[in-house]
Amino acid sequence: MIRGGKSTVLKIQGLDCAEEVSILKREVGPLVGGEGHLAFDVLKGEMTVLQIVEESQLESIIEAVRKTGMRAVPHEAVGSVEESTWWNQFKRLSLTIASGTLTGVGLLLHLSINGSWAGVLGSEGMGLENTVPKAVLFVYALAVIAGMLLVLPKAWYSLRRMRPDMNLLMTIAACGAMGIGEWFEAATVSFLFALSLTLEAWSVGRARRAVEKLLDLAPAVVRVIEEGGAVREVAPTTVRVGTLFQIRPGERIALDGEVVRGISDVNQAPITGESIAVTKEVGGVVYAGTVNGAGTLDVRSTRASGDTTLAHIIRLVGEAQRNRAPAEQWVDRFAQYYTPAVIAIAFAVLLVPTLLLGQPFSIWLYQALVLLVIACPCALVISTPVSVVAALTAAARNGVLVKGGVHMETPAALKAIAFDKTGTLTEGRPVVVKVVTLSGHSEVELLERAGALESHSDHPMARAIVEYCNALGVRPLAAESFSIISGKGASGRWNGKEYWLGSHRFLEERGQETVAVHEQLEELSRNGHTVVVIGNEAHVCGYLALADQLRPEAKATVAALRRAGIEHIVLLSGDNRGTAETIGREAGVDEVRADLLPADKVSAIGELVERYGMVAMVGDGINDAPALARASIGIAMGAAGSDTAMEAADVALMSDDLMKLPWLIQHSRRMVGIIRVNIALSLVVKAMFVLLTVLGHASLWGAIAADMGVSMLVIFNALRLLRQ
Repeated sequence: MIRGGKSTVLKIQGLDCAEEVSILKREVGPLVGGEGHLAFDVLKGEMTVLQIVEESQLESIIEAVRKTGMRAVPHEAVGSVEESTWWNQFKRLSLTIASGTLTGVGLLLHLSINGSWAGVLGSEGMGLENTVPKAVLFVYALAVIAGMLLVLPKAWYSLRRMRPDMNLLMTIAACGAMGIGEWFEAATVSFLFALSLTLEAWSVGRARRAVEKLLDLAPAVVRVIEEGGAVREVAPTTVRVGTLFQIRPGERIALDGEVVRGISDVNQAPITGESIAVTKEVGGVVYAGTVNGAGTLDVRSTRASGDTTLAHIIRLVGEAQRNRAPAEQWVDRFAQYYTPAVIAIAFAVLLVPTLLLGQPFSIWLYQALVLLVIACPCALVISTPVSVVAALTAAARNGVLVKGGVHMETPAALKAIAFDKTGTLTEGRPVVVKVVTLSGHSEVELLERAGALESHSDHPMARAIVEYCNALGVRPLAAESFSIISGKGASGRWNGKEYWLGSHRFLEERGQETVAVHEQLEELSRNGHTVVVIGNEAHVCGYLALADQLRPEAKATVAALRRAGIEHIVLLSGDNRGTAETIGREAGVDEVRADLLPADKVSAIGELVERYGMVAMVGDGINDAPALARASIGIAMGAAGSDTAMEAADVALMSDDLMKLPWLIQHSRRMVGIIRVNIALSLVVKAMFVLLTVLGHASLWGAIAADMGVSMLVIFNALRLLRQ
């Protein structure tokens, strides 16, 4: 439990999906003045009471949560309760494995005793006429107990509140199957349901770890500069706003602040997504989580550690996950009507003929049990998971990693897609796109001078220039007496002469710029290019224009998405507007939004969701994580993307091939179509047997055969997805 000024947060064990949220709202809501006083973070497994909670009221809340089959754990006890025992961490997985193993062992044992499949499944009748050896019965019973152990408390809660759900239906189905002697059926149902719940919990667990990885961006210490000039290392949480601290070359910055001394290039990609390092000098703003370049900076903190831009990103990921309305599985929605209807019909089949018509009780008890067996949603339960697993497998074979069934369905309904720029629509690294020579120099001469100077540097732009030289066969010797001009460029001696290399601003400071060259460089800058000028004391030799290139498949991807029915395609970028609009025009998107921080991207995604409903976000950086989480589906570039973006996203393109996006949409639509066919087939067959049961013409043989037959049909239909 964490007490804030006007709220109380409790850790909820067993809070893994929207179904538990609904249960907690119904149970706890009346105790706190209504559901509006509750907020939930499924990602962290937390429930927040948005008001002051007294000790007596807190005890009532904890007791109410316990009645639902979940558990509210005070914050100070989380470590000892959740991490002290292996069982608390792995009980769901262990019980699922045990249920599946025992079901298989029971089937093999039954086969060894009877000697044939006919003896196991019954040749002259099932259920009441089928005898299961006691040893086999015992193994099946253990399988049912293992599979249903975590379901029974929720089923009991559902029964007490007279709100039938899938937990109750599965419990009744398992008990009904055991009641008529179909122990293998009961064990199979228990295992499949336990498996689906385990996969759901695992998916949420991965999302939780995504937030934890963000914390690794913040260094553990800050070098605070004391009044006498001494430097002392302290924890970031102890640093007050206004404190002076030092950032050494290559270090990750711990706090947001303003530069008061020094000059250096800072890699801001983790926060702003900018593709090229930004020069920071006196008055410049730096962000926690970014990486300092070659210079030393003295910075005055402007925000506390809990209020930095990085801290906001961490919170945004959690809030976006919590605010995003998770799509309920179709079985949950259907169960609201299917479960009570089936139970009511079963009771009617048992009671109406016996009480009103004087029919034999045993006969209609048998018919009611038959109804419970055919009502057991095996085909329904199997149809969706098998279709999803087949679709996920086919996607993985095509280099698309989809994290769960609900994310496999979402692409089919997408109306809009937002792309990050750097590393997503573009290659994510600068390349030389233009070489301009001046003062009578040839292109080779200019590249020799640039390559000689840049061969000393590991800066992304320097690497791009050296790679360009190598590609053209220009391999000069490295310059001598090389030195970095911090924040401006570099200088060195090559072929017996002094040369310098630097930015447009450095050229202006040297006073060697002409009006014509100034206009050319400004035009390049407006179009998203970064310029590197090369010269000597006498004249300017020329300049190189570098830019982040559009991916080769980007334009074709945008066109394919339009053909797939995507209504609106947006580019979201932390880069300047000139760069973003240039890339947007080349790619052919509908809208460009530039100069965006992570919070701005989240707001933009929120607007798109309100306008179009189902929206995808495609990104690759840590700064994209909140927007990936806020979108209906987040898609990360897997090969070059950050680990945090990969974890926060729902889908990862492992080969970084954007053309997999339109493929994924079509693949998802095919899967949804197969699921609908499977559902319709299952329900039609069940409806027929419900009618036959009411008329008294159904048999246990027919019920089991129909249930198994439909299950096999939906499985084979689903496996067609593997042909992709």
